[in-house]
Amino acid sequence: QVQLLESGGGSVQSGGSLRLSCEASAYTFSMYCMGWFRQAPGKEREAVATIDRHGSTNYADSAKGRFTISQDNSKNMVYLQMNSLKSEDTAMYYCAADSVIWPCQTAIQALGPDEFPYWGQGTQVTVSS
Repeated sequence: QVQLLESGGGSVQSGGSLRLSCEASAYTFSMYCMGWFRQAPGKEREAVATIDRHGSTNYADSAKGRFTISQDNSKNMVYLQMNSLKSEDTAMYYCAADSVIWPCQTAIQALGPDEFPYWGQGTQVTVSS
């Protein structure tokens, strides 16, 4: 059974940092592509960052230089370190997984939520200015 569980969200002031964690079941972690998406109220879910099982990463332009996606294979964990947070980063953040690698090889601006079959429940991030 595929299971993803996010944690680490919360409220922070502009300029602050948060680290999101995604705990994956052992089966899930055999998947080839993991991603973080976010969805703000009234907006579509958008890809923030992806990482494949070899450690190759991609970032949305809005995340470059501020966010870092990483994984710890020994703990079946995927992380999203978010620094220099802005009010526009306020959203529900979701961890996603796919059993194929190609979403991680796709230009992230063209990557939609339909490409990932497995999702966590989400963790809320609120950034106040």
